[in-house]
Amino acid sequence: MGPLVSQPSVLFVCLGNICRSPLAEAALRAEAVAAGLAVSIDSAGTGGWHAGDPPDPRAVAEAARHGIDISGYRARQVRREDFQRFSTIYALDQQNLRDLRRIQPKGFMGRPIAGPSARLSLLMDLVPGREGTAVIDPYGGTAEDFATTWEDVTLAAREIVTRLRR
Repeated sequence: MGPLVSQPSVLFVCLGNICRSPLAEAALRAEAVAAGLAVSIDSAGTGGWHAGDPPDPRAVAEAARHGIDISGYRARQVRREDFQRFSTIYALDQQNLRDLRRIQPKGFMGRPIAGPSARLSLLMDLVPGREGTAVIDPYGGTAEDFATTWEDVTLAAREIVTRLRR
């Protein structure tokens, strides 16, 4: 039997881990602190080409507009152990959710492995009326797109905190 999860743990996953998922991580950290909740929070990408890089400067600027410094965050790729380390993994869009399901460790005959295993979900499924939708990928866009991304991940972070309080 694997180790018991002592506190909620959340991993946000987008493609490169330099725009959406670091903003989601920052939003949940801020909401959890404000609510006085202990939550382990991280972010990662399904792709590894940005591994070790800081967040996109526009993501850093958007977080700073909300009083949060993410300049020290560093991109990383999802690892097999993340599926046991985190209680929930939120994909920021459908393609990354499909990729997570594909790389999720499987046991005998494709069944989930024994022990604790992360629950996979689409992040915006948490927000009433936004089920099945993606968090906009602002990478090729403007500062306004990063602001829209921040709004989305903040709505979802507030919903996560509400659910954790129950």
